[in-house]
Formats: sequence, structure tokens, C-alpha cells
Amino acid sequence: YQGGQTAPARMWALAVQLYGVRSLRNWGHGDFTDLAALVDLAADLGAAGIGLNPLHALFDDRAADASPYAPNSRLFLNPLYIDVEAVPEFPGLKAAGLQDEIDRLRGQTTVDYEGVANAKTRALELAYETFLRQGTKERQHAFARFRDGGGSTLARFACFEWLRRKFGHPWWEWPPAWRRAEDESLAQIGHTEAEAIGLFEFVQWLAHDQLDRCRAKAQERKLPLGLYLDIAVGVRTDGFDAWCDQDAVLSGMAVGAPPDALNTAGQNWGLSGFNPAGLEERQFEAFRRMLRASMRYAGAIRLDHVLGLKRLYLIPHGVQASQGAYVRFPFEAMLAVTALSSMEYKCIVAGEDLGTVPENFREALAEWGIWTYQVMLFERSASGAFLPAESYRENALVSFGTHDVATFAGWRDHHDLAIKQALGMDAGETGEQRHSALEALRRALQQHGLESADFTSVARYLADTRSRLLVISMEDILGLADQVNLPGTTHEHPNWRRRLPVALEDLKNQPALSATADIMRSAGRSYPA
Repeated sequence: YQGGQTAPARMWALAVQLYGVRSLRNWGHGDFTDLAALVDLAADLGAAGIGLNPLHALFDDRAADASPYAPNSRLFLNPLYIDVEAVPEFPGLKAAGLQDEIDRLRGQTTVDYEGVANAKTRALELAYETFLRQGTKERQHAFARFRDGGGSTLARFACFEWLRRKFGHPWWEWPPAWRRAEDESLAQIGHTEAEAIGLFEFVQWLAHDQLDRCRAKAQERKLPLGLYLDIAVGVRTDGFDAWCDQDAVLSGMAVGAPPDALNTAGQNWGLSGFNPAGLEERQFEAFRRMLRASMRYAGAIRLDHVLGLKRLYLIPHGVQASQGAYVRFPFEAMLAVTALSSMEYKCIVAGEDLGTVPENFREALAEWGIWTYQVMLFERSASGAFLPAESYRENALVSFGTHDVATFAGWRDHHDLAIKQALGMDAGETGEQRHSALEALRRALQQHGLESADFTSVARYLADTRSRLLVISMEDILGLADQVNLPGTTHEHPNWRRRLPVALEDLKNQPALSATADIMRSAGRSYPA
């Protein structure tokens, strides 16, 4: 799917880490009501949509595991994005005894995941109790329809969430009866623990309903793109997807990358990937379900590490990352399933194809209509010169950076190098090399007729490319120095925790945001034109 006949030739979108959105009413963690407001903001600015981090279900009872790229399940949603105060059955902050805690959470500079998770879990339990006793017929019927539509997969997920809390160990250490998702066995606890298990279905219903309302709002505001969602490359080995689809997921191996000049020991990402033989045996149903779980809400998705459609570097548990091997996937079949799902949901597909890929790989993606991903920081010649705007491809998603690299302000000010040095990490670049890169940027901008080397010039440079979609991060617009995620760190750096310094209610008054919108309009990227 390429966007339909009414889609503009070139668009732009705002990229936001939703968890980090600060608003006067959220609980210290961005939520779907914030997202609805962002959709309105995008429409008012002439943006085609909002780009988001993955919204996959994590482990809400293990809140320190905050990476949206290491999910419990790619089939379900993270309940921390639920706006609990928008749930009709929630009795209110005072009645729930949460007012003081929510005031504390709202004042944090970073997301207190444990505090947010505890507060929302308590609040959702109260809402569920009220729903069971006093839920309106209309709400009861809507919940029943959701459960019917979710089928056995939803029932399995709810049972899994109950079981892992009960046993407190990875699923392969559970009693034998529960180590596989056997519907007959699960039906027993579904009957004996119906109310407790129903809570997890109820929570997923609330998340679905609120996110779907955001999708509908984007449609109502006539955004040509709407929501643009990321899909993680793998899942946690101890999570639901690995337990539920044991034939389709290789839980005994981790996805990673082989040794290279930058990572001489190789990389182990600690995630499980698909089993190509298992996928084929089941007619790719697990892969199809994964795509549809995000596509149902989105106008575009980005597949993280899209090379995984062709091959994955897999590392058996217990061995060094350097001892892994590539496992081939049925590439054409994976592309066909992706294309069919894309057409079914009218959802554009972009692939994160950064770095070195096999010969003709990008050409194959292009033939199937999958857009490439071009990041300005990496679009440079062997001599270090930034490639001209004219060199960017048409069917491409373009941006200045990614969540794993420095923001523009951090890169310009050498802030990322200073952070890495303070943490004792290899910066991968010297201060002198960075200075040369900044000079190269200045030359590229000047050759494009842009005198200043600030982010507004970078935005104009990228806006002038022929690429269909330009995504600009809120961090770059606001001039923030700290990056979202610093690969190679866990607790040493506040990955996936930073909150925006400006409240959502004040964003529309930010001169930098208005200036960005003006640049997009003058470059012919605004919608409507």
C-alpha cells in the first residue's frame, strides 16, 4: 500500500516518545488522551500524522524493564498508556486514595515506571470491580464483543499474565501442564479463576478502545497518515509471544549482530525471533498476527531491523555473541505476507534498513513497495561529506537521527561524546572528528542555499528532499540535548525515561514548533497544501 490516490506526494510527521509526554493531567507517563491531543496538534500544524515508539505490551509488574523494543508481546498493548481517568468505571483519584501519589508522579523529571505501574494497576483493579458490579449494558456488550473478537489469543494472553504472576518464574520453569499454551488446560483456570483472568482482558479492552479512538480522531481530522507505529524486531524469551507460539518463535536463541569494526565481540540483543520453519508450517499466521496487531491502528508502520525478513543472526543461549550464525528466512513469502497485510489495512510499510545489507536487498524491498529508511546522520560519503538532498530516494522515510543516536542539539554540542566519556564508554568518534562532521554539515547546508547550521536549516534541507515522508522528532524541535536511548547502557543512563520539559498544553505556543510547521508548509509538505 502506497498511501492511496488522495495522499499527498510528500508529507511530514511529528515523532514523539509517547511515554515521555508531559501534560497537566497525565500520571507522569504519556497516555492515549495525550495522543488524541497530539493528533489535533498535528492536524493544526499541517502534519500528516504522529510517529510513535512501539506500544507493545511490556511487563507492567516489572516496570524497570522499560524498553519498548523488548516486549512481552507484540500482539497486545501496554496498559500504562491507558488514561484511567477516562475510564467510566474509575471512581476518581480521591476515592481511589491516589491523589498524593499522582501529584508526586506528575512532578518527576523522568518517568517513574514503578510508581506509574503501581498506581495504574490499583486504579484499573478498582475500575474492573466497579465494572463487574455496575457496568452498563452497553459497556458489558462492548466488552463481550471485544472478547469474542480476541478469541483464543486474548484468552491465552490473560491466562499467561495470571500464571506468570502466580508462579513468579519464566514459563519454562512452570509446572509441565502450563508450559505450553494448551487451550484445554487453560480453560480450566479460565473457569476457576474467571474473575481474576478477566481483569487482563478488561485492561486490554480499555487500551484498544482508547487507541482506536485516536485512530478514529486522526481519520476525522483527515490526517493522510494518522498514526505511524514501530514494530520491534523480537520479543522477550520469557514473554507471552514466545510461550504462545513456541513452534513459530525460537526461544532457545537470541537475535543479535555479528562482530564488526565497531562491535568486535558482536551483539546480543536478548530477544527471541521467529523460527522460519515454524512460520512456514503454520502458513505464517504468527507473523501475520503480529503485523495486524499494529496495522489495525496505523496508517504506517516501521519494521525494526527489516533485514529479519531475509535473515537473522541468532545466538544460542549460553554462548558468546561472536559464535552465532545467520538463519535464512523465506524472504519472498515474508514480503508477500507483509504486502497482503499492508493492502488489507491500507497501511504503508517502511523498513529500518540502516547499515550494511545484502546485495539487492533494498531493491527487493522497493519492488514490493516497502519504503527505505534514510537517516541524515548516516547519509554521508566515504570522505564524510553529507549527501545532497537530491540523492534521497522517493519512497523513503527520512529523519535527522534515530532514538539510538544523539539529538541534533546533542550532536552539535558534542554532548553525546561527553556523556559516553563520563560513563567510560568508547565514544566511537573523537572531538576532532565531530568538528569535521559539523563542518561537513555546514558545507552541505550552504551548498543548498542555507547559511545557518541550526536545526531549522536541517529541517529545510530534509523537507526539500523528494522523499515521501519526513519525520521530525519533538526532541529536535525543542532543542533537547539528551538522547532517548544510549545503546550499551541499562541503569547508567535514563533510557526510555526522559519526559519532555514542555507540557502538552503549551506545545502549540512553542515558537520552534510553529517555525517547523512554516518550513514544512513552504517546502510543500503540509496537508492540506
